[in-house]
Amino acid sequence: MARRSCSPRTVNEVLSVLHVPFEVTNADVVVTGITQDSREVVPGDVYCCIRGEHFDGHIYALEAVTAGAVAIIADRDISGVSHDVAMIRVPDVREFIGLFAASLFGEPSRQLTMVGVTGTNGKTTTTALIASILEASGKTVQQIGTLTGARTTPEAIDLQSQLRDFVESGVECVVMEVSSHALAQGRVKGTTFDVAVFTNLGRDHLDFHGTEEAYFAAKAKLFSPELSQHGVVNVDDPRGSLLRDAATIPMTAFSESDVRAEVIRVDAVSYEWNGNVVSVPMGGSFTLMNSLAAATATKVLGIADEAIVEGLRRVKQVPGRFESVPNGLGIGVIVDYAHTPESMELLLVSVRQVCRGRMTVVFGCGGNRDAGKRPLMGRIAESLADVVIVTSDNPRDEDPQGIVDDICAGLTTSSARVSQVLERELAIESAISDAQRDDIVVIVGKGHETYQEVSGVMHPFSDVDVAQKALRRREETTE
Repeated sequence: MARRSCSPRTVNEVLSVLHVPFEVTNADVVVTGITQDSREVVPGDVYCCIRGEHFDGHIYALEAVTAGAVAIIADRDISGVSHDVAMIRVPDVREFIGLFAASLFGEPSRQLTMVGVTGTNGKTTTTALIASILEASGKTVQQIGTLTGARTTPEAIDLQSQLRDFVESGVECVVMEVSSHALAQGRVKGTTFDVAVFTNLGRDHLDFHGTEEAYFAAKAKLFSPELSQHGVVNVDDPRGSLLRDAATIPMTAFSESDVRAEVIRVDAVSYEWNGNVVSVPMGGSFTLMNSLAAATATKVLGIADEAIVEGLRRVKQVPGRFESVPNGLGIGVIVDYAHTPESMELLLVSVRQVCRGRMTVVFGCGGNRDAGKRPLMGRIAESLADVVIVTSDNPRDEDPQGIVDDICAGLTTSSARVSQVLERELAIESAISDAQRDDIVVIVGKGHETYQEVSGVMHPFSDVDVAQKALRRREETTE
């Protein structure tokens, strides 16, 4: 939510291309920047009065003017603002600023090939796969998502400024994750996607959306003429079929029935698609569907089959997504970001398919998030794993033991196969210490994260680093 500079433009020039309700006074004012943080305002800025869960930006409008703001975007009258300031009155500031910012920065998405990926699971991996294919076809590509910024999808102002920077640096294609929060809050308003991809829908973010129906409705916004020109949807998922059937834009479906001769391993997936042999250096059955989504989306963009096959073949490991931790002990160690019941079940089913020994699962659930999924995930782990170690994830402001208790409430029996080790590092070390050749230890929930959030403090923590240290200790003791 930083302040962003722009080329000097009058308010009237920016508003002239917008076809949404607004009222404006003093539209000849020239602006040179934009922000929604009154503390960031410098002379020449537009200040956007955002209403948040715990604050209302309107109360800081006069401070912004004092700091030099020459234009205010608001959804109510603000008394005391100088007549020299442009006042832009709109029904909903969040719904408006993406459109305003897009115009302010010269409609950058229209100068790029844009692919947006939404869904509960697989967004990050599918984004990486699409980017790899586009690069194999000779395109210059940038990604936006979980691994590139503080938010999966940036705030509207940050996004449009970033896209402008991409255009100016010669980028041709942008592949980005589009979160349900971003769609609900209008962050991608003003962005035109050439292709929108739907991976699947499971239970997640109900702490924000309230119901699964509202969660799906947020995702579905991406598949509208306002945002996207073409949709690519997984019709093996009931919600994907619903999107296709209710579509107001052209849609292309993909399904596991599109492939044959599939082979799924812990470190790779291969199959036949469209007359081609596809090999992807990532394990798990979900890799099949993620790569099929990527292949279908890039096919819609006109990418040749040869580049699609090559891009999938040479894709790099996505951090924290079915990430294998190498070792010389013959023990499989997989770190994965799965943090929903559906993603955990798919992950463990995939591991079970390739596990020749015991499967141990180490996982917890995040605090201050949907508590209803905790017992569901406990039940899934118990039903699919040989050994379950329930531990802490990012407890945030909750009591870690309380979260663990919620998880264990989903267990069907009192089983010696399930234990509680509250300290995550000890839980991982214990699982690796007890593992034997051909066993697989699956460390679930934090994936790529390099911190553990406890009571508002970010403590350095990496599941991969902890696993590597535990494996080294095992290797040293067996030499």
